[in-house]
Amino acid sequence: MAVLPPDPVFTLRCAEMGPVNSLCFHRNERLLAGTTKGKIFLWDLSTNRSSLHFELGHQEPITALHHTDDELLISQEKGGTITLWQMTNTGYKRHIVIPANYTGYCRSVLFNNANNQDDPLLFYPCDENTIGVLHTSDPENSVQMLVPDDAQLLAHKLGTLNCLKPFEHASQIFCLAGYESGHFLTWDLSSGVVVDVAQIDADPMAVDYDPPTNRGVVGGPGDKVTTFSYQRQSMRFQRSSDIALKNPGLNCLKIRNDQKVFSAGGWDGRVRIFSWKSLRPLAVLTEHKSGAIMDIAYSTGPVAMWRAPIMAVAGMDSQISLWNIYN
Repeated sequence: MAVLPPDPVFTLRCAEMGPVNSLCFHRNERLLAGTTKGKIFLWDLSTNRSSLHFELGHQEPITALHHTDDELLISQEKGGTITLWQMTNTGYKRHIVIPANYTGYCRSVLFNNANNQDDPLLFYPCDENTIGVLHTSDPENSVQMLVPDDAQLLAHKLGTLNCLKPFEHASQIFCLAGYESGHFLTWDLSSGVVVDVAQIDADPMAVDYDPPTNRGVVGGPGDKVTTFSYQRQSMRFQRSSDIALKNPGLNCLKIRNDQKVFSAGGWDGRVRIFSWKSLRPLAVLTEHKSGAIMDIAYSTGPVAMWRAPIMAVAGMDSQISLWNIYN
């Protein structure tokens, strides 16, 4: 007998919100949603109501949202502009704007440095193929730039920067960057140089990597998820196996913090849950009936109302589903 997909614990809807492009949790009890019309909605998960929303002013889709543990909200708009917002008693105040010239779909990533937890690093696309690294504790200081040299650009015809994943290994910070050509460059942040170049399928859209298990996943317009690992001593990227998908196209891949499962958000509106240990498919979530899944976020701890960690899913159907699944 087939196992029916589970139901969400709750679905967040608001007539003013519209399609949602990006999500992030803040202290587990608050969920922020960035829309395709350039608005940010703050949802209070103790009441499941939107307690605040505001516009960025440009009506550009919000590609990514991040929140530090304290009072800093970071937004990335389509077009590349990064804005840092300071929390106030009544909402958020625009603090610093960092212009960029990037028209692709690469999402910025906030990396919490284990060696300096008071200074999360923001990795973001600056232009077609350049990565900026911003110290959020001192955002007015100079930004480190990771720029492929001319030989790399010419030899590999990299194209646009498509996805990023910073990570730490042996107390060093690296950044894995996927480009339109299907090439993946691994950067050593301390030296600012590329330590490895590998190629898989063109147009990667999403990447995630878990250093403790030394395994990562890549997805894009094709009908598969590709797994990979690193040869730790040389930091060489190694392609592993492929996981077949029924329908092609992925926008997001997220490994849960407890390394039990990972989730894939598809163009077909489905969220596919896989075991991280065996890579076996566990469930297909069908709550979002129309339009693609745009983002997935995990709370870092239990949400009080549900007494469990929660997965939030956003899509083009103008709703956010909340899930207590495989905890």
